Amino acid sequence: MENFLTIVHVSVAVLLVGIILIQKDRGGGLVGALGGGGGSPFGIKTADVLIKITSVLFVLFILSALVLTRMGGPSSSSGEPPVEEGE
Repeated sequence: MENFLTIVHVSVAVLLVGIILIQKDRGGGLVGALGGGGGSPFGIKTADVLIKITSVLFVLFILSALVLTRMGGPSSSSGEPPVEEGE
């Protein structure tokens, strides 16, 4: 289960980076650097869709990070490392 969530987390991270890079911001983004025109490369309404996709991917990224953190191992509220049995 942890391996599956790790794969999902990495996949969402890669998709999030890609979606962010193709968006046009104030500076033009990667699209402007690659010779893109003044408008959105995919159409007028695409910017709205890309923002929604970015938001969903961001929420999935945060949720998967939280779940993976909780699955990571025993937690200690005292701040000390966990003591192994036999010591």
